[in-house]
Amino acid sequence: MVASIVASLATSLLASSVSHSRPYSSLFFTKLRSSSGFRFSFAVAPLSSRRARFMAHTIARATLGLTQPANLEHPKISFAAKEIDVAEWKGDILAVGVTEKDMAKDENSKFQNSILKKIDGLLGGLLAEASSEEDFTGKAGQSTVLRLPGLGTKRVGLIGLGQSVSSPAAFRSLGEAVAAAAKTAQASSVAVVLASSESLSNDSKLNTASAIASGTVLGIYEDNRYKSESKKPLLIKSVDILGLGTGPELEKKLKYAEDVSSAIIFGRELVNSPANVLTPAALAAEASKIASSYSDVITANILTEEQCKELKMGSYLGVAAASANPPHFIHLCYKPPSGPIKAKLALVGKGLTFDSGGYNIKTGPGCSIEIMKTDMGGSAAVLGAAKALGQIKPPGVEVHFIVASCENMISGTGMRPGDIITAANGKTIEVNNTDAEGRLTLADALIYACNQGVDKVIDLATLTGACIVALGPSIAGVFTPSDDLAKEVFEASQTSGEKFWRMPLEESYWESMKSGVADMVNTGGRQGGAITAALFLKQFVDEKVQWMHIDLAGPVWNDKKRVATGFGISTLVEWVLKNSS
Repeated sequence: MVASIVASLATSLLASSVSHSRPYSSLFFTKLRSSSGFRFSFAVAPLSSRRARFMAHTIARATLGLTQPANLEHPKISFAAKEIDVAEWKGDILAVGVTEKDMAKDENSKFQNSILKKIDGLLGGLLAEASSEEDFTGKAGQSTVLRLPGLGTKRVGLIGLGQSVSSPAAFRSLGEAVAAAAKTAQASSVAVVLASSESLSNDSKLNTASAIASGTVLGIYEDNRYKSESKKPLLIKSVDILGLGTGPELEKKLKYAEDVSSAIIFGRELVNSPANVLTPAALAAEASKIASSYSDVITANILTEEQCKELKMGSYLGVAAASANPPHFIHLCYKPPSGPIKAKLALVGKGLTFDSGGYNIKTGPGCSIEIMKTDMGGSAAVLGAAKALGQIKPPGVEVHFIVASCENMISGTGMRPGDIITAANGKTIEVNNTDAEGRLTLADALIYACNQGVDKVIDLATLTGACIVALGPSIAGVFTPSDDLAKEVFEASQTSGEKFWRMPLEESYWESMKSGVADMVNTGGRQGGAITAALFLKQFVDEKVQWMHIDLAGPVWNDKKRVATGFGISTLVEWVLKNSS
């Protein structure tokens, strides 16, 4: 889909350029409409047929290596909440989530837990016997699937939840384990039940069902778009969640889980896509597609390089200057279909589709240049949230989704160490390191966001290696001067199950960011690097706007599996919904 969009843009640009009989010395704007219906604005300079061919070649660079992602259908799973006896359920796998306490047995080696006792009784004691032989104790991460006669289900799965379980992350892991079992057994129909659910409140049951459903969808998903031979599609069609209630409220929660999960998959696919496919133009095309898919609530405004010059975005354009792929400044706006607006929010995502480091090129062990396609992980979180909210349509809240998309490359036109660039608010920056480029793009994006009249703004960025050193690969760092905003986001993360840790904004560290010839430099020393990066961003935020910076350099990527995680999307959606209500 991305490749076809880029190809059509290249063809249109070529046709537009060569249709003029005389050269022009200045840029003019032309609007293109793709086959999917969205509008795109480009700055085109038809100097000659040679220039036109060069421009078409430049746009077509997105197909470098002739790579085009396959257009694969995501499996659609039907979720249902049911209140039936486990003995009456019929299907391929009955998966039981059990804690270590649930696995306790009496002096006769019989289960004490009522659900396990019932299943074991129908199986003639085989479940207790088999679990002992498998040394299954209910520890987190343990699972065993047994094919035992005597029930309406072909298999019974036991999924370990640990000593006790109450967090959404644990129930999402349960869903992922169920998905893994379904893959192995090529199961079509699955049921999930908790051995102990009596202590859960009604709200907890809703969130538990949602987390299980989300984990199942994400566990089933595999990104095979760039593999020459895709695996056989999975057969799983239905998942019944037993014992957590029924009714419209629960059904709505399951639908919500599906919407957010599809957005997380979208975000993962953006980050997984290589830089030769996902250029700034292609990322802008994906954003515009969101707007066209949810045109009743979302509008798109994609700013060209010339329009960004008019807005004096020298910091952003300085980073983009070296690349043959032009920058695209993305602005989506969500407004509810009806009713008053109670809150105006902005989500700003770092959108470097590739980061070479510039003249301070990334070299040596640990530089991770081979995965710098992930440097747009913040924009994936923001656009994923836009997709989810376009489906959910929360009332009472206006949300701006902003991405200053570009590449950080090396060329004779590129930004050099020692250059002084000027942001849209007039502040000057001495570039002492071209590999501290993300904050330069975010500076102009934050100024633009504040100019939209928002009350609160959150930026998300794969900003510093220092944050990974401090918090490891699975926790994002949070920087904000606002205790109220911190409380809101951490409450949202309790529901989403994503991990955040609040970091200090130590103002005394700003001394290391002062320049002798400009207002500031763009990076300080090695010590406290994540903090000084946040302090830099703070210089471009209106004091009247509540602001938070989230450094998700660690959790945006699963290094073990070598794939994106979709981190941040679920929490952002929850945060917007809390502001909506």
